Amino acid sequence: MMRKLPSGWAIAPLRVIAEINPRHPKALKNEMLVTFVPMAALSESKPEFQYSEEHPLGEVRKGFTHFAEDDVLFAKITPCMENGKGAVARRLRNNLGCGTTELHVIRPLAGISPDYIYRFLAQRSVRRTAKEHFTGTAGQARVPTTFIEEIEIPVPPSEEQKRITEKVEAVTAKIDASKEKLGRIAPLLKRFRQAILAAACSGRLTADWREERHQDDEWPMTTLQAVVRSLDQGWSPQCDLQPSPSPEIWGVIKTTAVQAMKFLEEENKKLPDVLSPRENLELRAGDLLITRAGPRARAGVCCLVRSVRARLMACDKVYRFRVNESLAKAEFVELALNTLQKVQELDTLKTGISDSGVNLTQEKFLALEFPLPPLPEQQEIVRRVKSLFLLADRIEARFLEARKRVDSITQAILAKAFRGELVPTEAELAKAEGRSFESAEELLERIRQNGDPREKLQKPPQTSRSKETLLKKNRHLQKAFRGEL
Repeated sequence: MMRKLPSGWAIAPLRVIAEINPRHPKALKNEMLVTFVPMAALSESKPEFQYSEEHPLGEVRKGFTHFAEDDVLFAKITPCMENGKGAVARRLRNNLGCGTTELHVIRPLAGISPDYIYRFLAQRSVRRTAKEHFTGTAGQARVPTTFIEEIEIPVPPSEEQKRITEKVEAVTAKIDASKEKLGRIAPLLKRFRQAILAAACSGRLTADWREERHQDDEWPMTTLQAVVRSLDQGWSPQCDLQPSPSPEIWGVIKTTAVQAMKFLEEENKKLPDVLSPRENLELRAGDLLITRAGPRARAGVCCLVRSVRARLMACDKVYRFRVNESLAKAEFVELALNTLQKVQELDTLKTGISDSGVNLTQEKFLALEFPLPPLPEQQEIVRRVKSLFLLADRIEARFLEARKRVDSITQAILAKAFRGELVPTEAELAKAEGRSFESAEELLERIRQNGDPREKLQKPPQTSRSKETLLKKNRHLQKAFRGEL
């Protein structure tokens, strides 16, 4: 329920204060250059385009959305809508634009700020409500035009709209600067973890440990073939879409269960009741998994299964392998296969003509070479890496919490803005300064008196031919009155 509106404010459906999804006039020439905006060019947090293109109008006027300078763009399809994609169209070539069909266009009427509408629609509360009104199938769900037309928006006086948006922009600029600083932390942590792995698997991390024990610095080279005692490929039957709900029901993992140094057991599909499980493929703690097929970026991803629920099987696109514990610790092999050097080397071993579908053969995988320290040193390496990774995890947790707080500040500022609490209201300023002001009710009445521009657009424009005919008739009448006929 909306709180009581501040003095001088009103509330109105969006269709009352803006045109919804207008079209370009038909008389425009096809050769005119206009700005073109694909969905990828829309930001999830800023009103500016991230980039744009230019095309002749004739190439993009059919089959695309039309908009003009200062129109508000609202992504209507999932997940772009939930992610906050939108914009205020500015710096358009010839003041006109076309773009992805997955947009609603809101054209504010006189006295209504496009930035004010953009910020209102950027609220998570608005996006959640929009999601509740989705129409269409999963993956193709969209916000219907009726929702945009009927959503009620609190309307302050025009000057107050400007002050609100200026204040929001000033505050969000500071928030964005904080986000930018926080954004540098994640890449730093990623490089930190990779540096740890590189040092661990090259001997640098335990150089002092060897020196204390007067041990040789040289590690012998080995192959995976030499340390792997078993390797098998999983099974991918036609499964139910939903995951297996409990350890009592068999399931098959998806390739997404295998992440770099992380196993996600919840990423699985339920085995149909009509199929018998292949119990030899059931995953156990200590199993190493590596994706063998799929998109290039997903093939060659390796993790150790440290714990797992019962009755989960490996899938066909994953190798499950176990090492000879008298030669190598599974934790060390996991580290070795996740170093940047080995990830890049594995990439060169993949076969396939398309990045969307490659394969890593058993032969090439098992032939992979890596240096192997003695077992005691492997154990020390694993211990040190675990300690350093825990430190990185703690830093990352604090970073994620800080980013969450920063994100919540933006939404809190927006909520405050649309309750009339962010800047002094026009009514308060007018009273203090002893002057009058145009209230939102008066603004809406002025808009109503000017008529609905959509009705004007629907009326057929008077053609140049009809104007010429009227002029001829007028000239004919004038001649008649002068007796010249």
